Amino acid sequence: MSTAAAARPDARAWFVLGMLCFVYVLNFLDRQLLSILAKPIQDDLGVTDGQLGRISGLYFALFYCLISIPVGWLADRTNRVRVLSLACALWSAATVACGFSSTYPQLVAARMAVGVGEAGGVPPSYAIISDYFGPGTRGTAFGLFNLGPPLGQALGVAFGASIAAAYSWRSAFVVLGAVGIVTALAVYSFVREPARGRLDVKPTAVPATADTEKAGFRETIAMFFSRPVLVTVALASGATQFVTYASLNFTTLFLMREKGMTLNEVAVYYALLIGIGISAGMYASGRLIDKFAPRGKQAYAMVPAVGLALAIPFFIGFVWAPSWPLALLFLVGPTFFNYFYLSPAVALVQEEVRPQERVLAGALLLLVMNLIGLGLGPTYLGAVSDLLRESHPNNSLQIAFYTLVPFYALAVVMFLCLARKLKRESALTGTSALEGVSRQIGELS
Repeated sequence: MSTAAAARPDARAWFVLGMLCFVYVLNFLDRQLLSILAKPIQDDLGVTDGQLGRISGLYFALFYCLISIPVGWLADRTNRVRVLSLACALWSAATVACGFSSTYPQLVAARMAVGVGEAGGVPPSYAIISDYFGPGTRGTAFGLFNLGPPLGQALGVAFGASIAAAYSWRSAFVVLGAVGIVTALAVYSFVREPARGRLDVKPTAVPATADTEKAGFRETIAMFFSRPVLVTVALASGATQFVTYASLNFTTLFLMREKGMTLNEVAVYYALLIGIGISAGMYASGRLIDKFAPRGKQAYAMVPAVGLALAIPFFIGFVWAPSWPLALLFLVGPTFFNYFYLSPAVALVQEEVRPQERVLAGALLLLVMNLIGLGLGPTYLGAVSDLLRESHPNNSLQIAFYTLVPFYALAVVMFLCLARKLKRESALTGTSALEGVSRQIGELS
């Protein structure tokens, strides 16, 4: 299998990666459309910052995270492409339903349905990519795949804000949801299901006879949460997402309400910043992993730790800036560095588990990350802004944003802890290998 693993990806692999990346673009676009159009939705339905935080955070995350576990188990045992296409059709139809919501409870129900559908989007894609791209190329592949969130955010800002400015926020949900339904049909028709584990050099942490066994649901969950490296990378990523999701879900509202941007300005300048900045960060982190991980597994932790540390002063400048042009200039830093964690985290988990455990392991990674980050981040920031609204009516969001800085520091510390665990694990593995060689030499002599 070593020759297969060493082979460069063929044209079909790149085609599949492009299709899956576009699905991820729609996944994140539909997920973030609510925050992009927060201001007109607030004006129309009269919802508060706290209500926006809960609907884009806690309510969405509960369904998104919990449904992803049985969906991941199902995809590990069935056709992953069919699971992905069905999920894409479901969340896209629910996005259309958001556009027809006339009350806050109706919007909550539609957003929960979006979360149910999106639970089947990313974990199957992780595993499919791992079977089209072998070791040594997966960091770059995941770096490109993870362009989905920034591109989805940028296109959501550009098209969502433009459609809302020209027509209404409801039209934006309907049009972009319809695009997703068509894409689901394309995935079902043109993406082939790859053989599981076909590019792996050897199974990880299990005997070779287990290669063809189907992974048990409880066994995979127990394996994931019994391994300190997997738990630590999930928690560190969750701490990072606490900051990133809180920021993403309220930046558009912050720029419009407290920095003076218009919807049309958001559609151009903020869209370009998000699309270029996060995409560059995603791709750069994937390339760094492919370069440095072969020299030491600590790279999976050090790349995110350094990136987040560099982001902190720029984030403070963004929150402080008295005008939106200066705020966007400072925002370049966090936009680039905030996402150095995602490709390394995904690649590490996919490398550490067996091929038949990859979808569920990816779902468990997302469960921990999103319950902490997506579930609590926006909910926290919206609640703090509401709490400060009476005493600071003109800048409650600004002060709430400042309170995210300690969570940056927490994420950096957790990734440094992960680096220590990876270094210790590598040392133990190397010692075990040397002992095995010594025993074989002794037996021969």
